[in-house]
Amino acid sequence: MVGRFVTGIGTGVETSTVPMYQAELCEASKRGKLVCSEPLLVGVGIVISYFFDYGMSYVGGQIAWRLPIACQMIFAFVVIVLVFGLPESPRYCYKEGRNEEALQILSDVYGRPKDDPKILAEQEEILEAISVETKYGEYKWRNVFKRDEVSTGHRVLLAYGMQFMNQMGGINMVVYYIPTVLNTNVGLDKNLSNLLGGCVQIMFVVGSIFPTFFVDRVGRRAPMIWGSFGLGICMMMVSILLSFKGHANEHATSSAAVAFFFVYMLIFGASVNCIPWCYVPEILPLHARAKGTAVGISSNWIWNFFVVMITPIIINRLQWKAYLIFMCLNFAFVPLIYFCYPETAKLTLEEIDYLFTTPGKSAVQMSKELVKQRKQHGHVPGQRLTRHTDETGSESMEKKQDSVVAGVSDEQVEQV
Repeated sequence: MVGRFVTGIGTGVETSTVPMYQAELCEASKRGKLVCSEPLLVGVGIVISYFFDYGMSYVGGQIAWRLPIACQMIFAFVVIVLVFGLPESPRYCYKEGRNEEALQILSDVYGRPKDDPKILAEQEEILEAISVETKYGEYKWRNVFKRDEVSTGHRVLLAYGMQFMNQMGGINMVVYYIPTVLNTNVGLDKNLSNLLGGCVQIMFVVGSIFPTFFVDRVGRRAPMIWGSFGLGICMMMVSILLSFKGHANEHATSSAAVAFFFVYMLIFGASVNCIPWCYVPEILPLHARAKGTAVGISSNWIWNFFVVMITPIIINRLQWKAYLIFMCLNFAFVPLIYFCYPETAKLTLEEIDYLFTTPGKSAVQMSKELVKQRKQHGHVPGQRLTRHTDETGSESMEKKQDSVVAGVSDEQVEQV
């Protein structure tokens, strides 16, 4: 129990840190596919562990459960070694006053010289963000949900909701309990249920390949909208087909229901699996990204726990009606995404800030306008937010519209 507790803490730290770290190191045009690579590899790990456990189930004695647990240490040690070769986040280095190291990391990551305009512009944006964050000391937890100049509270709620959708579409009923579902609801024997359960997990990986390579091209909103709609259709069809249990055509309808479990996992992998992990760190402002990402990822694990706890109860008591719950939730996510979640693909983190600071226009409207500008001109005019202090000492947020590459002040250049 102690080991599982420690492992759970480590997993929580990893899932909160890795997407944020990736987002801070990636260029806007590559951020989606690089961050989406993590949930893709999580799916690969699920498939490997599933079939390894399936094979070990035929081995008698304590080795059947001790070896699968012990093998996890191999991957943990490999990760520990590889982490020493990773660069530190440039933002962290700037915050700690290690400016030369930070500039070198930016140069290495982007493959450009230190005096390249793109590197200098990136440096300026980071320094400005740190200035905002540290103006009145460290950003406090109590301010995370407050409404401020860059809509921090609103954006944290969007992050929380995105991970809520990741879990409450019914995915963990399939990932954790698919053998039980196939055995209890569909009526397959235990061995066939376990084997088909592993094959269903493979579809999870196959689907996740799509966003890993194409999410920066197709965007975030469209896959989430169509993915949620498709998941709702799958849950509806599973519910309808399993409702014939006890009738003369039970075998045919139950077999068809299995096919929709495969389709469900394929659609989930191609949409709702990867995109929330990419969306959460990029939708948050820099000064609240660490804490906001923690809040967003906590949503994933809280509702993961909730679904895992209720699934055995609802599939035994409600039978085919249990799938209607997840059908309704998935359909409800479609208008929620359409009206509330702006497009962030290929936008820099500063441009995403700009979406939430335009009076009279919602973030969704602004994102559509920026997407149109990109299509017309091939780029989006840079948008930055800086703090302005007037003679009375009061502060306000000031928008600045620059060319593609922002200028860098002499003072900021001298810092490095």
